[in-house]
Amino acid sequence: MHAIHWFRNDLRIDDNTALADACRRADALAPVFVLDDVLLGQHREAHPRLRFLHSCLDDLAAEFESAGSRLIVVRGAPQRCLPALARAWKASLVTWNRDYGPYAKCRDRAVRDALEQDGVEVRTCKDGVIFEGGEIRTAQGGAYTVYTPYRRAWWGRYRAAPPCSPPQPRIPPCIAAPPGDPPPLPGGDARADTTMIPQGGAGPARRRLDAFLGGAAHRYHVDRNLPAIAGTSRLSPYLRFGAISIRECVRTGLALATAEPGAGRGVTAWLDELVWREFYRAILDTHPRVLAGAFRAAYDALEWDDDADRLQAWQAGMTGYPIVDAGMRELAATGWMHNRVRMIVASFLTKDLHIDWRAGERWFMRRLVDGDPASNNGGWQWAASTGTDAQPFFRIFNPTLQGERFDPAGEYVRRWIPELEGMRGKAAHRPWAGPPESRAYPAPVVDHRRERLVALARYRAVLGASGNAGQAG
Repeated sequence: MHAIHWFRNDLRIDDNTALADACRRADALAPVFVLDDVLLGQHREAHPRLRFLHSCLDDLAAEFESAGSRLIVVRGAPQRCLPALARAWKASLVTWNRDYGPYAKCRDRAVRDALEQDGVEVRTCKDGVIFEGGEIRTAQGGAYTVYTPYRRAWWGRYRAAPPCSPPQPRIPPCIAAPPGDPPPLPGGDARADTTMIPQGGAGPARRRLDAFLGGAAHRYHVDRNLPAIAGTSRLSPYLRFGAISIRECVRTGLALATAEPGAGRGVTAWLDELVWREFYRAILDTHPRVLAGAFRAAYDALEWDDDADRLQAWQAGMTGYPIVDAGMRELAATGWMHNRVRMIVASFLTKDLHIDWRAGERWFMRRLVDGDPASNNGGWQWAASTGTDAQPFFRIFNPTLQGERFDPAGEYVRRWIPELEGMRGKAAHRPWAGPPESRAYPAPVVDHRRERLVALARYRAVLGASGNAGQAG
């Protein structure tokens, strides 16, 4: 049997469910990646992510070459490319791993219909998540919309039946030579982007996982909130493109917690972040409308400011609030931002600058190497208090206090804001009170205390006067 495996967000050979299925059944296999013109159009300015994708594809191609095969990269509409390749190569089977976004599900139905009209068998597998949205349900049969009971149900199901990884595949010979030269990297100026991105691929992903579990994982529950230190896994770009499987991450994490009880709290906190990732995928799968509007529909009536100057100051890291600006400059330089800082900058955009969360969501998708529709949308709606199980609207981060609490020595802000190089300790978070040389750094674009009251009034106007206002953090 001739088969095609369609790679998408599963850019690895090991522990790849649909690829293993194809290899088990096929005498000859064509591993194919399609540069989808629709997705390229949507993310044409997302240069850091495109470069990381290209790095992952280079690594995957080298893996197939070592196995005596080749990765075939084509460009176009998958519903046209894949049936045409199946006809040319006389393939009777096409496999892929499922995706859960609204565009992906519509595209995949079109691909399946076109292939099946030609008599080609299609087999799809669960691979990018431990549990799909339909597998974790409430007692009434509905989808969870609150994280804590979802987490409880998720872990209960996992412990009852831990998922097995597929066996190591034997890669069959490639069906044929690629149809012409591979297409160039999309986005002609993407290679000129200077963002410092990590090396993509399965090998770097596994080395990063091993280094994390051998070190920072032990204190993750404490250090994950401190942006000045390397206290997180930095695996999110690799999980985004499937250079490493979620199964391997959970399995090896649990093995460490069992072997070294002292690592248990840190590993558990990290694994819970992976469960959040699945929660947001389940939300997107069940409620695709969240990509266009608030999960809590009442918040679509929120009043937002259309202030291009303030939005630009936020994007450029020039708001005058050091922890916010350090995060935005880190994002510009590396295509990544510490998760605690992501929450701070998102709160600042929506509740201090009163700019629609969707503007921030779009900017993050443009700049993040790990930009993923489900997690990005979930995070932004959490910060804006418009989403499922979101931060209460009256919890409004004070950016200065957040900086002093989580970067008390000022190390993180000095790393990314050279204008504050001479300021030490918590003083780095209040440059307006510092010596004249710190005045090269911009003054705050807004007064947080005043804008907090504006935000509270706007949220209450939507929800009514019954909101229980609390204190800022």
